[in-house]
Amino acid sequence: MNQNTAIEDTLKNWSDAISNKNAQSTLSYLTEDIVEFSLAPPLQYRGKDAEGIQSWFDSWTGPIGNESQELDITASDDVAFARCLVRMTGTKTTGDKADLWFRQTLGLIKQGGIWKIAHVHASVPFYMDGSFRAAIDLKP
Repeated sequence: MNQNTAIEDTLKNWSDAISNKNAQSTLSYLTEDIVEFSLAPPLQYRGKDAEGIQSWFDSWTGPIGNESQELDITASDDVAFARCLVRMTGTKTTGDKADLWFRQTLGLIKQGGIWKIAHVHASVPFYMDGSFRAAIDLKP
């Protein structure tokens, strides 16, 4: 299996674990010292947070839609960089519906022959009209 196929498989399995709200599986694709720049505060997370991810999963009813498009991977033997657009959909326990696209950049490293996600950066653009509103209505 070539590097890109192995990385695509890792990202697909990680995405499926998120969609299925399986915290243990979701965390299994991450390095122990992962750094994450998430959509939610704070500005950064460091390390795995099983309690935090489970709490977020518990705020959704049913599966979390987690569709990726325009995946682009650059890889060497043990380091890779991937970027894509992600559509997140679903229903929060409050009844609010989510349907937004965001940008995602991932840094991966190979540990013991297995690709692991070492860095996650998710972002949404914001309107430059002075409102600073997140532009969550954009679609690819």
